[in-house]
Amino acid sequence: MDLRHRIAVCGKGGVGKTFVTASMTKLLADGDNLKILAVDADPAVGLAPALGVSVKKTVDDIRNDLINKIKKGEKDKSEIAAMLDYDVFDALEEGHNFGVLAVGRPEEEGCYCQVNDLLKEIIESLSKNFDIVLIDGEAGIEQINRRVMKSVDDLVIVSDTSAKGINVASTIRHVVEDRKAVNYKRIGLVINKVRNKEEVDQILGATSLELLGWIPEDDMVREYDFNGKPIKDIPATSPSIVAVQGVLETLLDGTIP
Repeated sequence: MDLRHRIAVCGKGGVGKTFVTASMTKLLADGDNLKILAVDADPAVGLAPALGVSVKKTVDDIRNDLINKIKKGEKDKSEIAAMLDYDVFDALEEGHNFGVLAVGRPEEEGCYCQVNDLLKEIIESLSKNFDIVLIDGEAGIEQINRRVMKSVDDLVIVSDTSAKGINVASTIRHVVEDRKAVNYKRIGLVINKVRNKEEVDQILGATSLELLGWIPEDDMVREYDFNGKPIKDIPATSPSIVAVQGVLETLLDGTIP
């Protein structure tokens, strides 16, 4: 099945966006019908371990290495595209029915627009080999556009039940709309760590964001996180994973292939 669907997940630190992205990756990859690309766009690089994958090289490692070579005169700019294409593909780590690409944290200062633009084009091109792309971003939503992709189908903002989390979610929405920080077809809210339906109702009264779904507090998630176990190993019957499946079905028009 050729869905060519792109989902970006963002939100305040600590609200569970990496859990949501990793759970979506797990559910889609378990189906055996799709090829999934999981892009770890958070500088903390938390998505890869959540999927049980070790990252040897990030996109920014490639970027910084090439910039240093250009500075030293070791590489002509005409060689950049061919080198980056190979290096980005080499940085792709594979799991069962999914690949993981970590963007990392930029270290070089200054503007190397040609390198940055080529990297984004290569990630865009690489994504065409996959049915669904999931991007685990940080709260600064502009970096998805600047360093990963120009547009996505769904922009999923994750929050916990705290007023601060919901305020950050609303701020992200305003930044996206006012600055046109990323192009999207749909934007919505996923509320994580919910104790009861009354909390959801109260939150919906304080935000105009579309509710894509809510995820209950789950002791199993806390246990896996505490012990450093990959999120992908949590059983599909876990209440939190079942809730994420509901979110996915909403985003993918009712079914997970």
